[in-house]
Amino acid sequence: MDSDLRSIGELARASGLTVSALRFYDAAGVLVPAWVDPVTGYRRYTDDQVAPARLVAGLRRVGMPVAEIAQAVRAEPALVHRLLDTHLRRLEQGLADARREVSRLRSLLPADQPGITRLTLTGAALAAAVDAVRFAVGTDPTVPALTGVLFDVTDSGLELVATDRHRLAVATAEATVHGPAVRTLLPLDTVDALRHLLDASASAGAGADRALVELTVSGSSLVADVAGHELRATALPYDFPDYHALLPRSGAAGPTRRVPVDAEWLVTALRAGGPTIVREYAGRSWPVTVLGLGPPDRLRLLGSDDLPDSDDLPDPDRPGLAAGADRAGADGTELRVGVNGEYLLDALDAAGGRHLTLELDSPLTPLTIRRPDDEGAFSILMPIRL
Repeated sequence: MDSDLRSIGELARASGLTVSALRFYDAAGVLVPAWVDPVTGYRRYTDDQVAPARLVAGLRRVGMPVAEIAQAVRAEPALVHRLLDTHLRRLEQGLADARREVSRLRSLLPADQPGITRLTLTGAALAAAVDAVRFAVGTDPTVPALTGVLFDVTDSGLELVATDRHRLAVATAEATVHGPAVRTLLPLDTVDALRHLLDASASAGAGADRALVELTVSGSSLVADVAGHELRATALPYDFPDYHALLPRSGAAGPTRRVPVDAEWLVTALRAGGPTIVREYAGRSWPVTVLGLGPPDRLRLLGSDDLPDSDDLPDPDRPGLAAGADRAGADGTELRVGVNGEYLLDALDAAGGRHLTLELDSPLTPLTIRRPDDEGAFSILMPIRL
């Protein structure tokens, strides 16, 4: 009988467990030898015990508790899968807790090395900020400073900004920041790769609402750690324009018009193709979407029958489209604003949500699209003269 069985050393080599581990799992009742020599005490195992021993070795490597390993060795495959899912969630939660604790400990340490800024934020917050601004990234190779996303880090958190001169999108994300304020302009392919990592982390069950992302900025280099996956990038060597002058004002000097919008209705109307008006410029016909901004809770799309004919359309390829709006109605309560319909649709899609607000300060200032529940995320469009 002994010649048909494996020694403990042979099973150790076949399974990846050490001899001492096999003795431990024997004592714990997890992997009991098929036969023990009553004289020498030598343990012997059958060939059928190789597969369970290999399972034990794997479960041991991922840190599964002994009690659950004992269950898995004797269970049907379906139960083993459930045990693995439970253990994986336990590991992920432990990693999230560890990351939060590391972030807390860093806040207790003296200031970091000069020139290095570290920030920690949730994957969900970073993903939402990227989604809110990506549509506005420029594609004109003659203006390379606009072909990326600005990561503007301050003491209060992170602000993402993108613009192609005709529209601008801004989104903020709450973050814990250690180090000096810094601005870094990341290439679009880097931003897309980072967004992909965030999606992969969420798909793997990391819990995007709790999982933490760590960004380290040093000079022109950025390192992102997303659930243990590292992304290294080099910033674009260009100065992003000063966008603060274009940001909508707040308080008493804020926009004169705030019009609530049923975004679902407006998106449906825009995707249906109208109404629009056509203007001629430089030998080309340009479709223009015209918004009629009336008294509170009033917004309508205007067609050619609502407006006088005009050839006064600016060049859409020129930086900062000339802005304009016509007032209609005897009491002057409706403000008519022309915009690029595709740009407006992009902004509405990026904003998300059913209820949005359109803000306009005057006929010569950009139109702002804002979510009422998130003051830090908005986009602005340059109006087109009608």
